Amino acid sequence: MEATTQSAPSTSPAVDAFQLVFHIDVFLLALAGVFALFALPRAVARFSRAAEWRHGHILRAIPLERRAPKPPMRSVQPPTSGPSAADNLTSDESHTFHSEAHLIRHPAAKEEGWSLPPHVCAWSSRVPTFANLLRYRLDEGFSLGQALVLVIYSAALVYAGFLKSNPFADPLRTGFVAMSQIPVVYLLATKNNILGIFLGLGYEKLNYIHRFAGTLLVIASNVHSLGYIYQWTINHTFSKNIRMPAHIWAFVALVSVDLIYLFSIPFFRRRAYNLFYCSHVVFFILFLPAVHAHQPGIWPYVIAAAGIISLDYLIRLMKTRVYNARIRPLPDLTLTRIEVPQLNAGWRAGQHVRLRVLSSAMGWIGWAESHPFTIATAAKTPEGMVLLCKKTGGWTGRLYDMAKVAGYASDEGAYGRTVQVMIEGPYGGPGHCVFASYSAAIFIVGGSGITFALSAVQDILQRDSEGASRVKIIEVIWSVQQSASLTPLVPQLAALIQQSIYAPLKISVHYTRASDNSPGKDFLPPGLTLTAGRPKIAKVLDAVMSRAVSYGSNVKASLDITGVVVGVCGPTGLGDDVAQVISQVDAGRRWAVGGIEMHEE
Repeated sequence: MEATTQSAPSTSPAVDAFQLVFHIDVFLLALAGVFALFALPRAVARFSRAAEWRHGHILRAIPLERRAPKPPMRSVQPPTSGPSAADNLTSDESHTFHSEAHLIRHPAAKEEGWSLPPHVCAWSSRVPTFANLLRYRLDEGFSLGQALVLVIYSAALVYAGFLKSNPFADPLRTGFVAMSQIPVVYLLATKNNILGIFLGLGYEKLNYIHRFAGTLLVIASNVHSLGYIYQWTINHTFSKNIRMPAHIWAFVALVSVDLIYLFSIPFFRRRAYNLFYCSHVVFFILFLPAVHAHQPGIWPYVIAAAGIISLDYLIRLMKTRVYNARIRPLPDLTLTRIEVPQLNAGWRAGQHVRLRVLSSAMGWIGWAESHPFTIATAAKTPEGMVLLCKKTGGWTGRLYDMAKVAGYASDEGAYGRTVQVMIEGPYGGPGHCVFASYSAAIFIVGGSGITFALSAVQDILQRDSEGASRVKIIEVIWSVQQSASLTPLVPQLAALIQQSIYAPLKISVHYTRASDNSPGKDFLPPGLTLTAGRPKIAKVLDAVMSRAVSYGSNVKASLDITGVVVGVCGPTGLGDDVAQVISQVDAGRRWAVGGIEMHEE
C-alpha cells in the first residue's frame, strides 16, 4: 500500500478504509463460521468415537494385534426379493464375462459386540433439490455451488473497494482491500488448513478459493499502484516519488505478486511445475517483508500471514517421516507400487500423502520434488502403507524406470529395489464423512483412482469384521482403457471379496479399448466381472438402492436405512457424470434409502 504522503490523496472522510476492510474480513470469517456450524453435527458424530481421534492426523508405526483365523466360509442363497444385481450391472456386449457367485453370503456374523458408528445425514440429503442445484456443473470440475461462493467473496471485496470511492481518485482504498486479503490468501495456501479442519474439507477442496483470492489480490494491488502512478504522472512528481524507499519496496511487492500470478497460469503448472512451485515459495517469502517495509502500519496482517505459513510448515515437519520403501513396477498398469510395511497407522481411507524419493536416480532436482498420491491400503494392515504411482510425466516416469532396475541387494529377480523415501501427511480424505456409517457404499473410479477404492473398501471390511460397520452392500466400478490392467490386481481384489463376510462385495471392471489378450471367463474369481464398454452408473445406483432397503443379515437386517454414499476418484469428467446421475434420482426413492451423498476425491 502506498505510503501516505503530502502528494497522496486520502480516502473519503465519510469512510474509514481500515475499519471497512477489517469489517469485511469479519464478515468473511462469520460466513465461514456459518459453514462450520453446518458441518458441526457430523463432526461431533465422527469424533464421538475415540478411535477417530487417532486416525487421519499423524502417520505412525504400531504393533499389530494377531487375530484369530476366521471361521470357514459357507455360501447361502441370497434373498429372492428385490432386483438382482446381475440383471442390472452387466451390459449386453457379447464378450462380457461375469461370475454368478458375487452374491455369496457368509452367515458367520457376530451376534454380540456390535459397536455401530453414529450416522448424521449431510445437508445434501436433507435438502436434495437445493443440493442438486448447487452440484450442477458449469464447467468441468466446477459447480454452481463453487461459483456462488466466489460470487459472494468477490461481491464483498467490490463493495469494500467502491463504497464512496473511485479507484483512480482514491487508490489508497484498493491498497487496503489488497492488504486485508493477504492472510486469506496465505491461509488457503497451507496444507494444514485451519479453515478446512473446521469445515471437514481437505486443502485441495479449497484450492479454487485460494486461486481466486490470489487473483483478486493481484488485481487490487495493480489497481492501487496504477492509481498512484497516474496521479504522480499528471502532477509531474513521478521521478520524485519513485525514489522514495517506501515506494521502491512497494514495487518489489507488486512485482512479487505479479510473478506469482504469471507462473501460476495453467501452462506453467502443467509444463514447468518446478518453476511454478519455486516462484511461489520465493516470492511468497519476499512479498511479506517488502509490503511491511512499504507500509509498516499493516504489520498485524503481515504477522498474521507469517504466523499462518510458519505454523503450517511446522506441522508439515511434524507430519514428515523417512523410511526405506520397496518399489516395483506394474507394467500392465504402467504404475509403480511403493510399499512401506513399517508405516501402518495414522491415516483414514481416501487420504493422500506427499512423497519424495531421496535418490539421485530421480535427477538433480527430482529428489527434492514432492508429489501427492492416494494411499491404497487401510491402516493397521500387515502390508502397511502402499502407494500406486501412475506414470504420467517426467518425475513419475523416472520413478517407474528406477523401479524396473534391480538394486544390488535385490533378492526378488529383475524387478524392484529398495529406496529411501520421505512421506508427508496424511492430507485430504472424506472429512467428517464416515463410509462405514452408511447402509450401502458405491465407489466409482477410473484408472489409478482404484487406489481410493481399495483403501475405502479395505477399511469398511476391516470395520465390518470388528462389528463397527452399518454397510450392507459394497459396489466397486473401475473403468480402465485396457482389460489387461486388471491382471496385476486380481489377487488383491479376490482377497477383498473373500473378506466380505458381513457385507457382499461386487467389483465390476469396464474397459474401453479392444484387447487381444482379454482375460477369459475362467480367469475371473467369484464376485469380479469384466465388461467391455462404459459402466451404466444409473443402473448400478438403482440396483444398490433396492438391495440396501431389502438386504441385510443378522444385526444389520434390523438397522435403520442410513443412505448410500457414492465415492468418486478419477478423471474430472467422471465426477461430473456421477453428479448428473445422482441429481436425476427420483425424490421418493432417495428418501426411501435415506439419501444419497457424493464424495469426490
